Amino acid sequence: ERRLTVLFSDIRGFTTISEKLKPQALVKLMNDYLTPMTDIVLKNGGTVDKYMGDAIMAFWGAPIWQEDHSILACRAALDMLKKLAELQVELEKAGLPRIDIGIGLSTGMVTVGNMGSNTSFDYTVMGDTVNLGSRLEGMNKEYGTHAIVPKYTYEDVKDEFVLRPLDLIKVKGKAIPIKIYELMGDKSEMEKLRGIVEGFEAGLSYYWEKKWDMAEESFNNVLKLRQDDGPSKVFLSRIKELRKTELPPDWDGVFVMTKK
Repeated sequence: ERRLTVLFSDIRGFTTISEKLKPQALVKLMNDYLTPMTDIVLKNGGTVDKYMGDAIMAFWGAPIWQEDHSILACRAALDMLKKLAELQVELEKAGLPRIDIGIGLSTGMVTVGNMGSNTSFDYTVMGDTVNLGSRLEGMNKEYGTHAIVPKYTYEDVKDEFVLRPLDLIKVKGKAIPIKIYELMGDKSEMEKLRGIVEGFEAGLSYYWEKKWDMAEESFNNVLKLRQDDGPSKVFLSRIKELRKTELPPDWDGVFVMTKK
């Protein structure tokens, strides 16, 4: 058992993209995407666990221990998003479909080692921490974000990066809610992102207190700074529905994930 950080990344709408391309073109697109993304993981000291079609699973902290595994993983995630922006320009010039990705990270205790059958096995990681990273990757679709981390990772990296609280969620199959955050950028970008972070955080606080008017005002102020801010749009939509709902006295604002 070891405490380390895992990363999952996945291309949004890959099935739709694959339907538009011939097999040879699809293979080339995947190679052109997976090669730089793999290089980024390795450059930041990560171990590539496996490829699952268009998805990448990687981890930090094993087989060689890294004290700053969570920081290295978050830095890799941000580098992947920067590289994605470059690839999007190249793909557009080549007349190829646009690709977008979601990234989920998770830090905690895992079982690491050779796993499989007696005759065929892989060096990999298993445990709740791994499952959570995979679930958070998929949650980017819910919020219109690109990189999500749980509170366990946040506590490790909050002094190195810009993050904003995103929600309080219950993962499918789990009873205890966890706080999740969006990984937004390096600490050097704080001034550029401060208005969005602070405005959204205020809106979230009002939301949990059921102060709908003040929450709406805060989220709308964020949209004035960033018109396409997915999380603000999500919460404005939720508030619209909650206004029509008679909430129980013990409503805690926790969002329950109904799918993986």
